[in-house]
Order: sequence, then C-alpha cells, then structure tokens
Amino acid sequence: MAIEGKELAIACARAAEEIQAEDVRVLDLTGVSSLTDFMVVCSGNSLPHLKAVLRDVERQIIEKYDVHTVNSEGNADSRWMVMDYIDVMVHVMHQEMRDLYGLEDLWAKGKEVEWMDSEQSAE
Repeated sequence: MAIEGKELAIACARAAEEIQAEDVRVLDLTGVSSLTDFMVVCSGNSLPHLKAVLRDVERQIIEKYDVHTVNSEGNADSRWMVMDYIDVMVHVMHQEMRDLYGLEDLWAKGKEVEWMDSEQSAE
C-alpha cells in the first residue's frame, strides 16, 4: 500500500503519540517550503525517550507501509533528530531544543493539520 504526503505525516504523528511523544503537531507546508510538503514536530522528555520515539516511528512506518526514511540526521545526544521521507520530515526534539529553535514559529505560514480524532482532542 503506497502512502505519502498528508497520510504519511498523520501516520508518523500517530506512531509518535503511541510512544508518548509530547505536543505532536503536523504542519502542511505545501507551497510554503521547498524542503518538504509536511512537517511533524514532537517532543521527548529525556534521551531514552527521544531514542524510543525515533525507533518506534521508524519501525511502525516500515512495518505498516514499507516506507523507509531517505535520510536521518542527528541523534539523541544532539537532542534533535530528523527523519526525512522527502514529502514528510519528522522532527523529534527535546523540549529545550524545540523552545530554542521555534520551528512552528519559523513555519508559521504552514497550516496546522488536525490529525487526532475528536475523542482524543477532547482531552
């Protein structure tokens, strides 16, 4: 089953949330960025948590959709890791790095994608 774009971004967001990634957001950057069409940003609260988020998102996407990252940058020690699926980039960041770099502010022209079902968003 081929998956790309918005569907892939939402699948990555759901996988991140399952491993308790914090403040998971999906931004539609179509026409805003030449780097990617969708960006998933999430936070982890410790180095082991960051590693687990990265590992589980990558594993779930491979298992469910047979889609592999084209490139990965960073590691848990850098507290900012990026998985590049070409049309989707997943940023897994320690909250301190996320606050410092403000990716959501940098890409403020992107549209927020509602990816949680209504039951989850009511929490």
